[in-house]
Amino acid sequence: MGARKAKKAEQLKEAKKQIAIASLKNCPTSPRKMRIVADIIRGVEINRALGILRYNKKEASIRLEKLLRSAIANWEAKNPEERLEDVQLCVKTIFVDGGRMLKRVQPAPQGRAHRIRKRSNHVTIIVDKIQESTQNK
Repeated sequence: MGARKAKKAEQLKEAKKQIAIASLKNCPTSPRKMRIVADIIRGVEINRALGILRYNKKEASIRLEKLLRSAIANWEAKNPEERLEDVQLCVKTIFVDGGRMLKRVQPAPQGRAHRIRKRSNHVTIIVDKIQESTQNK
């Protein structure tokens, strides 16, 4: 590897150290219901996001709260020299993708059948430090 590539790789490694990722796979909730809660906490500071999720009455908020706590723990594991109280973290990115779909059949009148699609989803949260320029606003 050349010197330029090594320097770039080192910069990328340092940048990745500041962010933490947590993902939830095959969550048995429809993606549409999960996106409603995910949109509420996107870009929000983590303490405020945890408060929002704690007092939201949707079922998806329970799973997202656990996932956010996992992302925070991942950040703490990556940065053992920094204290969580001294650093302001925010939910930088959160996205919900469709997962596998269980297909079932519901009996219907006159010998017919209706399809039932039991949807699931995959959720990914990326937690990062709040940038200094956006923090002052």
